[in-house]
Amino acid sequence: MNAKPPAIRCQNLVKIYEAGGQQVTALNGVDLDIAMGELMMLVGPSGCGKTTLISIIAGILDQTSGGCELFGENLLALRNKDKLLFRAENIGFVFQAYNLLPTLNAAENVSVPLIINGVKRAEAERRAKQILDKVGLGARTKALPAELSGGQQQRVAIARALIHDPRLIVCDEPTSALDHESGQKVMDILKAVALDHQRVLVIVTHDARIFNFADRIAEMDDGHILKVVNSAAKLK
Repeated sequence: MNAKPPAIRCQNLVKIYEAGGQQVTALNGVDLDIAMGELMMLVGPSGCGKTTLISIIAGILDQTSGGCELFGENLLALRNKDKLLFRAENIGFVFQAYNLLPTLNAAENVSVPLIINGVKRAEAERRAKQILDKVGLGARTKALPAELSGGQQQRVAIARALIHDPRLIVCDEPTSALDHESGQKVMDILKAVALDHQRVLVIVTHDARIFNFADRIAEMDDGHILKVVNSAAKLK
């Protein structure tokens, strides 16, 4: 029996930026496979290529050369309209800064991706309240972001990333602005809820406190993946 193909396959990825008349190589021959149902963390110093790599995986950036497939789809080959549709259906994003709209309450913030995708507002907010309940905020659906703690705001952001049932969740530093307890709660939710339906989760982080949540960790430097380990205990 043939093994299932990886959810994400990067082969000899290169990304070169033009900056001030010079070329800067952000990724230099990256190979990485990530399986469905896996929580993969990308770690390494600032500027090593982590955010560039997840941006290419998520179809935000185009690579200079090499291949990247997401669920068997080569995003580089898609027209812009088709790429936007694919991302809207398949990818959810969680950011360090939460990016919540300050004038919308929790349920309204979470419902935004559904409304953008054409779901009627009442139905979008009904589904938003259901998923807020799953992340432990069922009693705070009408709270504005300013009325929530940092950890609660991040849980709203997670609910928003999950509301359209994407197959890939991409997180950029989701816990580095949180205290230890809040960060652990956020990771508990991400691992339990995001992977409940065999999604794939890719997290960029400097936060060593959460390494133990990873299935595998890819250590990066200077645009390369130095090693991929199966346990945080092996990352030294």
